[in-house]
Amino acid sequence: MHWLISLLLNGIALLLADYLVDGFHVSGIFAAVFAVFILGIVNTIIKPVLVVLTFPVTLVTLGLFILVINAITFKLASWFVPGFHVYTFGGAFFGSLITSAFNWALNGLFNKGDDD
Repeated sequence: MHWLISLLLNGIALLLADYLVDGFHVSGIFAAVFAVFILGIVNTIIKPVLVVLTFPVTLVTLGLFILVINAITFKLASWFVPGFHVYTFGGAFFGSLITSAFNWALNGLFNKGDDD
């Protein structure tokens, strides 16, 4: 049940980021939840490969290149989800940044006291 609440909170975070950033669009809550599900798969399978391949660049930039990798995975997920469109790299970059911030805040608020 915890994963379902987390999925819904991440979907809400994606919709909030859509409201604030012009470079991408989410057409509704179902597209947002599906996008978050696909983002989870992309982050589990593809992101570690990208992190390993770009380790020297990440090291030189003191870890800031991870933000670019997040934008790439954000754009990649939009290829697989109807109703989730990323138009620009800036939209992917700031969308992933804001989605991560909202996700962190919402999960902090609603999952307080969960020990599992």
